[in-house]
Amino acid sequence: MTDYTPQRIVCLTEETTEMLYLLGEQQRIVGISGYTVRPANARKEKPRVCAFTTAKIDKILALKPDLVLGFSDLQADIASALIRQGLNVHIFNQRSIDEILTMIVTLGSLVGAQEKALLWVEKTNRKLAKLKTDVATRQAKENISLPVVYFEEWYDPIITGIQWVSEVINIAGGQECFPELSTQSLAKNRIIADPMAVVERKPDIIIGSWCGRKFRPETVYERPGWQQVPAVVNGHVFEIKSANILQPGPAVLTDGLDQVKSIIDNWYRQQIEKRLGVETIDG
Repeated sequence: MTDYTPQRIVCLTEETTEMLYLLGEQQRIVGISGYTVRPANARKEKPRVCAFTTAKIDKILALKPDLVLGFSDLQADIASALIRQGLNVHIFNQRSIDEILTMIVTLGSLVGAQEKALLWVEKTNRKLAKLKTDVATRQAKENISLPVVYFEEWYDPIITGIQWVSEVINIAGGQECFPELSTQSLAKNRIIADPMAVVERKPDIIIGSWCGRKFRPETVYERPGWQQVPAVVNGHVFEIKSANILQPGPAVLTDGLDQVKSIIDNWYRQQIEKRLGVETIDG
C-alpha cells in the first residue's frame, strides 16, 4: 500500500524534531535546526540547516524535502523563501498548552501517526489534571498562599514569560507575576521597561531562561532595588534551560513542568518547615 504521508521532513525548530522522535517517526527527518538539543542523538544523526530566524535555503533544497515544519511569525521570511522555491511548508504558531497539544495531534496526523500522538496527549492531560488536583488539595490542607513566580526570558531589555510558561507555573502551584503580559505573543509586548515593576510585585520565586544564553543569577541579585525582593532575600532564584521550557512542544510538558514543580514544591516545604518552627517555639 502506498504511503502518501511526507517522507522527507525538515524541522526548522526543535519541538517538531523531538516529537517525531517520540512518535517513532524520526526516519522521516532529513534536516534540523542548529539549536536542537532534544533528543541529544538528533544532532549526531541529522544535518543542521538553520538557526531560528535564518536558514541555509540551498542546503534545505538539496535535501529535497516534501515538507518543511517551522514555528512562529519569526520564521515567516524563511517560509516565504522556501514556498517560492515550490516546497510545502507548515508553520505552527502555538502559544498555549492547549495549542501545543493541538500541534502534536496535527503533527501526528501529517505523518500517519495520529493514534500515537493522541495517546501521548491523553497521557499528558492526565498528568496535568493530577497536578491541578494535587495543588488544590495542598492549598486546602496547608492554607499557604500561592507563591508569586517571576519568569525572565531575557535580560536586556527585561522580557517576561510567554503564555505556555505562565500556564505551567499556575499548574505547578505558583502564581504568575505578570499575568497581563503572558498572553502577548510578541516578545516586544512582554518587555518590562521599569525593573522596579518586578520589585513592586514581590515575587517569591524567580526563574530565568535567557533564550539560549546561560542565565546568571548574580545579575538578578545585583540589580538596584532588587535586594528587597523575597526571592532574592531567600535565595529562590533558579535557572531552567531554554530547551526545557522555551520549547513550545513536548519538553515544556515533561522536563520543563517537572522542574518548575520541583522548585515550587521545595518552596512550599520551606514554608511548612518555617511555620512548624514558629509553632514549636510558640508552644
